[in-house]
Amino acid sequence: MIIKLLIELVLGGVAGYLAAGIMKADQSNMIMNVILGIVGGIVGGLIGNLLGIGGGWISGLILAIGGACLVIWVYRKFILGKK
Repeated sequence: MIIKLLIELVLGGVAGYLAAGIMKADQSNMIMNVILGIVGGIVGGLIGNLLGIGGGWISGLILAIGGACLVIWVYRKFILGKK
């Protein structure tokens, strides 16, 4: 159980790092990108469960990256007020 949680956190951190590159986010604030990636991993996992996709670590990473991109976009749009 704890190992699975740690793997999910690491997967979310990696997703945040990759999503920051995709979204051309500020690379100087990597801690925020990793946190947004972890939140995005949760969002991506929830969306995957609702759609009935996922289950493997590759699909989980893809869903986490997609969720992280979504969370970064929402963060920029509504929190920072950027386009």
